[in-house]
Amino acid sequence: MASVTSPVIFKEFCPLYYLLNAIPTKIQKGFRSIVVYLTALDTNGDYIAVGSSIGMLYLYCRNLNQMKKYNFEGKCESITFVKLLSCFDDLVAVGTASGRVAVFQLVSSLPGRNKQLRRFDVAGIHKSSITALTWSPNGMKLFSGDDKGKIVYSALDLDQGICNSSLVLEEPSSIVQLDYNQKVLLVSTLQRTLLFYTEEKSVKQVGTQPRK
Repeated sequence: MASVTSPVIFKEFCPLYYLLNAIPTKIQKGFRSIVVYLTALDTNGDYIAVGSSIGMLYLYCRNLNQMKKYNFEGKCESITFVKLLSCFDDLVAVGTASGRVAVFQLVSSLPGRNKQLRRFDVAGIHKSSITALTWSPNGMKLFSGDDKGKIVYSALDLDQGICNSSLVLEEPSSIVQLDYNQKVLLVSTLQRTLLFYTEEKSVKQVGTQPRK
């Protein structure tokens, strides 16, 4: 009996001009004209999130074909990492070059969902560039890593508007990737990959040889 092959689907790849045209290439700051560089990207079924060198987060809503902008108050600094999550509410975490991390709880038009934009800050722990962010599936946990090897766990209570953060792990080299599932945090650094068991607070290295 001949095996049934799935149909071949051809796709065309082209620049997202509708998205790029909504982001300025330059901004005016006093008498200076500053070039805007796109520095971070994440996507899901509802949004496209783009971080920039001027500290502005551009969030394109695919359903409404609308672009919205979010920024950090105060110092204008480059966004280095963005991470979206769609759970009961839509969330986006943003990390910057100086180690600032913020979470935006987005407004939704759906009944029973969040009706007011809220922001939570992970303050005072990271002191260097954010290189990785990952969510728990329910949006109650956020893990952030930086280029000095620090990993911070932030517990979010969206109903109460509370974000409590603590340092959970410190590696001797830069964090390059984080992923979380079932109480286990996968950590990749420039030197090694490990599993961090968040309940037991224990570490298991993947492989035995350090990366060259």
